[in-house]
Amino acid sequence: MTHPFAVPASLSPDLARVQAYWRGLLRGAAEMPFADDLRLTDLPDLVGRLLLVEVFQGPERFRFAEAGGAVGGVEMEGLFLDETELAYPLEFLRAQCSATVESARPTCMRMAKAGAQKPYTRLLLPFWGDGRISAILGVVDFD
Repeated sequence: MTHPFAVPASLSPDLARVQAYWRGLLRGAAEMPFADDLRLTDLPDLVGRLLLVEVFQGPERFRFAEAGGAVGGVEMEGLFLDETELAYPLEFLRAQCSATVESARPTCMRMAKAGAQKPYTRLLLPFWGDGRISAILGVVDFD
């Protein structure tokens, strides 16, 4: 079965670097890093295109913990995804977050050019905490 948000074999240099950072945080045989190891300051030149999403269960909900200026900015921080309009470059973010949690692995979405908006690719990476996936790191690369 093909994953609807499968990560392609080839990523842009910035997306590949964030994925390598994520892999570098893995401990031992763990399949995903722990959320307490994540430091957005480790990727200072990408901070404007990063987002950190907190994951809640029962019911499944997602909340912006941090959002760089190019992906919504601080006015998004603290809001649940279902409390805000997910416009460019956040279209289908809830669906992608759900797929990231369900698959327990990185996901990727490419959005082709629509009108005056530039195309982009968004990579989401899950993090473990409190016995479950508790956070998702996202990065957007504008083509």
